[in-house]
Amino acid sequence: MTDIVQKLWGFCHTLRHDGIDYGDYIEQITYLLFLKMADERDVEVPKGCSWPTIRDKSGTDLTDHYIEALRKLGKSQGILGDIFAGAQSRFNNPVNLKKLVSLIDETEWTSLDVDVKAQAYEGLLEKAAAEGKKGAGQYFTPRVLIQSIVRCMKPDPRLKPDFTISDPAVGTGGFLVAAYEWLKDETRGGAIDRSVMKRIRSKTYFGEELVPRPRRMALMNLFLHGIEPQIRLGDSIGEPPAPERFDVILTNPPFGTKGAGQAPERDDFTISTSNKQLNFVQHVLTILKQGGRAAVVLPDNVLFADQAGEVLKIVAEDCDLHTVLRLPRGTFTPYSQGVKANVLFFTKGHPTEKVWIYDARTNVPGITKKDRPLTPAHFKEFEKCFGSDPNGKGKRKRSDSKEDRWHDIALAEVKRREFKLDGLKWLKEDSLEDADDLPEPEELATDAIAELEEAVAELNQVLKLLENGNGASKGAEA
Repeated sequence: MTDIVQKLWGFCHTLRHDGIDYGDYIEQITYLLFLKMADERDVEVPKGCSWPTIRDKSGTDLTDHYIEALRKLGKSQGILGDIFAGAQSRFNNPVNLKKLVSLIDETEWTSLDVDVKAQAYEGLLEKAAAEGKKGAGQYFTPRVLIQSIVRCMKPDPRLKPDFTISDPAVGTGGFLVAAYEWLKDETRGGAIDRSVMKRIRSKTYFGEELVPRPRRMALMNLFLHGIEPQIRLGDSIGEPPAPERFDVILTNPPFGTKGAGQAPERDDFTISTSNKQLNFVQHVLTILKQGGRAAVVLPDNVLFADQAGEVLKIVAEDCDLHTVLRLPRGTFTPYSQGVKANVLFFTKGHPTEKVWIYDARTNVPGITKKDRPLTPAHFKEFEKCFGSDPNGKGKRKRSDSKEDRWHDIALAEVKRREFKLDGLKWLKEDSLEDADDLPEPEELATDAIAELEEAVAELNQVLKLLENGNGASKGAEA
């Protein structure tokens, strides 16, 4: 697997001189890899689009033929048309295209184990996210975190015939892939009745993605795992929701405020806000079945944003918001290094009585790309504390954490804090008292900005109260 990744990735550096960036490169590999495997499996493709017709050409004949093949494939039906919709060649130099075709042709992909070829492809996705410019990682959640969330959520489609799993911000499909891999581990490699397996592969995994390229990559990623997902191209929060409702939702809505200029006009959104992440939370509430469960990744600054308390109050009324995982600093390194984030776990249908919080951040050294990478050990104790019940109903006690990282907070206290979950802390940061162990400057700056944003949010609330008070007194004088 490593050899395949290194070989394909090494060629990427050559292509940079042809004006092809990391994302373009992975996209072109997606197209060519699919056609190579289709040929190995004798899958029918439109006339003139088969792998041999591409492999056997060279020079301008190759580039011209490739452009025409992509156009034809984009008009196909089913997953073929989904993967190639809007596909365009990025190659200006036919020598480079020929070299990539030859590299892919050297490997018989369908003879590889599904895991090997899928991991090779995911290895390329991860490299593209890690080495790309700013924003390249916005569709990529660390695999270690995804796997931990999935182990807690246990998305088992064998439980009932209409069981469905969705990620409304699907990116390159990491959560859906991990959900399927968890199932394979549970069944020791996929020992499932054939008819059940057919349903699982084609009618279980759903998603939505705003941007065509990551959607295409998600389709290919899941196809390599033997899944035929249903991934819609669209705006999850800006458009009316599709009719489907889901048993499990696993998602990491995109960070930041880009594209969040105005509040979406949706009848199902109780709180009108332009905050994208809070709107994703409201969207999850809509598309989750009664009794369904969700895990949503949210940055700290969302939890103290204006209207965060209002949205989370609705979550607590409609759902059992049973668990919050406070993630280590630098979890999203190198993609969004300064972001501090949390995972909210909730089950729809019963109101919240208390919230259990696991603090995996305080007095934990920040994550770095090389020296202190994110590992399963960061979440091992949390998973033990979470328990075996995916709805958070297992037996829980504070003593399950040796370092006092696991606390239950009564709903009354959550209400007193106006549902601002970021303020529910009990551990003291030791490093702030040790001058030799201060966080990195970037981390300190991020903390300062976050605290200023929180202060501004609180001041805005005070101003609103003062305005209301002044209005009341003027009315009384009149």
